[in-house]
Amino acid sequence: MKQRSSSRTPQALRDIRSMNVVAIHPQDQDGDELLAQLRRIGCKVQMVWPAQDSLPEATDIVFLAVRPETLCTTLPWLDARGAPPVIPVVAYENPIIIEAVMQLGAYCVVPSPVRSFGLLTAIAVTLNQHRNRQTMERYVRRVEEKLAEQRQIQRAKTILMETRSLSERDAYELLRSQAMTKREPIESIADAIIKAHEVLGFR
Repeated sequence: MKQRSSSRTPQALRDIRSMNVVAIHPQDQDGDELLAQLRRIGCKVQMVWPAQDSLPEATDIVFLAVRPETLCTTLPWLDARGAPPVIPVVAYENPIIIEAVMQLGAYCVVPSPVRSFGLLTAIAVTLNQHRNRQTMERYVRRVEEKLAEQRQIQRAKTILMETRSLSERDAYELLRSQAMTKREPIESIADAIIKAHEVLGFR
């Protein structure tokens, strides 16, 4: 059987070893083991307890102990744009814990008691999925922006068609020629026409 190429593995491991990790976890046996294993991997780790309203700058990934103390705590950074992915550390499986894990948007969990096995895999999977999600979100934003621009152009064409008795093709050509003359994007010309129409009340 032909083996699959592992050329990406060294770079992935280097990425993990250079990460800044925040572990929101009490300094108990699990916390000590988590800290030791993360340092053994090569991560730069900062232990935090209790959970804070903000994270240190340049945090790449967060380990979060899912306990009663964190379940009843609001974490504003979770909803911030560009928030780092979270790996929950869970000691129990019950509906409340499962719901909390789902709300965190976690891709995998680390069970308690913490062990060395599975920790590196959890980090690698979480980072890969998080990057895939970021790529998809950027694509969706670009599509939404493009659709918004097309709607603006269409609205500007409609205004020109109504105010200058132009065909749709001629209205678009007028927009395009103005964009070329002024050396501006056609979307900017469309936006200017729409604003002028709204301010001056052309009919």
